[in-house]
Amino acid sequence: MGSRDAIVEFYSGGTDSDGRTLETILAWNDERLEAVHDFIQWVFPTRLPSRVNPFAPLVRDETVRAFDRDPALRDRLRRAFERMLRFYGLRSRDGRVEIDERTFASRSHVWLTPGNHNHLRLTRIMDSLSTLGLRREAVALQRCLIEDVCRGPGTGRVAPRTIDFWSRAISA
Repeated sequence: MGSRDAIVEFYSGGTDSDGRTLETILAWNDERLEAVHDFIQWVFPTRLPSRVNPFAPLVRDETVRAFDRDPALRDRLRRAFERMLRFYGLRSRDGRVEIDERTFASRSHVWLTPGNHNHLRLTRIMDSLSTLGLRREAVALQRCLIEDVCRGPGTGRVAPRTIDFWSRAISA
């Protein structure tokens, strides 16, 4: 039997390397989510190492199988996704991700600027969702970012290189 999967442990009620639970992180206010830079790699893990948090665990085949087998893990991942949508002034409705007209203007000033670190976070979120069994949600976020945000209120505020990354963020 292999070593325990840190991501599955974290998503099952365990803690990250700083002793934080998923529930603790999801309860943070928007200002804390913006200010803390080492949680996103735990909440939305991928197969690629992070330059910001090189000690964060990486998704392995065992991680993918665990998320595939356990709907509770996917439900927690979906809750994390919905929390981050609120952070960005977006919302999920009827399987679509869309701009939340009530909050987008106030939230977008935090992230809708060229070169903003949140663009990398959004790429990570799409990659993580698609890898861990929430491909439909990843595609919905990708569509919203590229079609609604970049062609709407974000026109000229997202670098073409970022749009290219977003276009390729979802694994096959």
